[in-house]
Amino acid sequence: MSDDTAHPHAPQEHPARSNSRPATPSPGTPGSHCVVLGASIGGLFAARVLSDTFDRVTLIDRDELPETDENRRGVPQGRHAHAILPAGTQWLQEMFPGLLEDFEASGVPVVRQPTEMHFAPGGHLLSQEGRYADPIPTYQPNRPQLECQVRDRLRGLPNLEIFDQCEATGLLSTSDGRHVKGVRVVHRVSGAERELAADLVVDATGRGGRTTRWLADLGYEQPREDRIAVDIKYVSRNLRVAPGSLGRRKVVIVGACPGRPTGATFLQHGEDHWMLTLIGYAGHHPPIDPSGFLDFAKAIVPPDVFEALCAAEPMDDPVAHRYPASVRRRYERLEPFPDGLLVFGDALCSFNPVYGQGMSAAALQAGALKEALAQGTDQLPRRFFKTAARRIEVAWQMAVGSDLALPEVAGPRPLPVRITNAYFGRLMSAAERDSALTQEFVKVSSLLSPPTILLRPATIGRVVLGNLRRRGRVEARQQM
Repeated sequence: MSDDTAHPHAPQEHPARSNSRPATPSPGTPGSHCVVLGASIGGLFAARVLSDTFDRVTLIDRDELPETDENRRGVPQGRHAHAILPAGTQWLQEMFPGLLEDFEASGVPVVRQPTEMHFAPGGHLLSQEGRYADPIPTYQPNRPQLECQVRDRLRGLPNLEIFDQCEATGLLSTSDGRHVKGVRVVHRVSGAERELAADLVVDATGRGGRTTRWLADLGYEQPREDRIAVDIKYVSRNLRVAPGSLGRRKVVIVGACPGRPTGATFLQHGEDHWMLTLIGYAGHHPPIDPSGFLDFAKAIVPPDVFEALCAAEPMDDPVAHRYPASVRRRYERLEPFPDGLLVFGDALCSFNPVYGQGMSAAALQAGALKEALAQGTDQLPRRFFKTAARRIEVAWQMAVGSDLALPEVAGPRPLPVRITNAYFGRLMSAAERDSALTQEFVKVSSLLSPPTILLRPATIGRVVLGNLRRRGRVEARQQM
């Protein structure tokens, strides 16, 4: 294809051939180049880390990327509730200094104390008493706001370029398939095709990423998949809510529980701007019509929240999204694997969005990538996949365990899962009146602390004592 047919903003052609040995320099030397496929949250985070190691980073996305914080077609979940868990905010603060302060200055709500949240996982309203001595901030920009701000900061990096409306169609590799040395891309408007030579290609194109197919084309096995079919539908709507009508609360989260496989997330995004997301498992799905949407919320949210919903002014129509299954691809167990290729973000592990872990899990993977790169680029895929697997293990186990606590979700429930879920149920029962247990549980669910802190003798003692007191209160009411 001649150059005069190319889109003016398409990546330039490189003289690469798929059957030759790589001649590009190693990362960290002048001329080293990395291509990241996908400019959603995972790709943005990966590109930021890689910009510290590679001489050049090229970030490619199939969408036309907006200049403002608006939704785009390639991120349908961007129209639904999101929050950055504290584990994610720590990484954002490190890699994008000043970003969180800018969010707060622009009016993005920040949750720091238990009095600001109604948190009811598994049917248990956790204690709203007490104060955190060391507050755990949760920032609540909407998804387009976060992506736009991160993109703007990446555009300011001198060694990073972003090209939109470009789609990867295949990998470039050596004749034996052992080394990936670039990627073929096509501009979706002009049809211009290009070959981009690269020392590293990162697939961050989401849960539908093509690496599994590309591996087969190169003669490799595909990774084993762990899959939990949840059959979730979630429906969201932006609402204008009278300031102060919900007190000090900035977030309302009501999780699904056995017998009621439905839930709701109600997040404040501005002084009077809130987003309500309703979810339902396994056929218990929220309707998309406005009256049915409101009726569905009534059985889930607290009465005062429902009253605020009824008085709220709709800012748009309800929108829906389906999520069939959580999927974890076990690349860390795949041997062999080609050099020069990584898989990142949802393409590596796609979490049930109900638990709000996706963006923070991408930040954990970015930390794993930074750690792997600090040890050099030799056998980078093997080291990254193993490190990333350890970093996201807790988030995956918590999400899977919570889903399998619902009888409506099909899946194996071995004895360790049943024991763990039974203990967590008793812990949350005790945490309804124990602010110390609530704080420990929030640290774990926020991915700041390992679940082992909930198994310390003192914590187990509080769980036992709390449930004994709870049983005593129930028996006393029955005798009245």
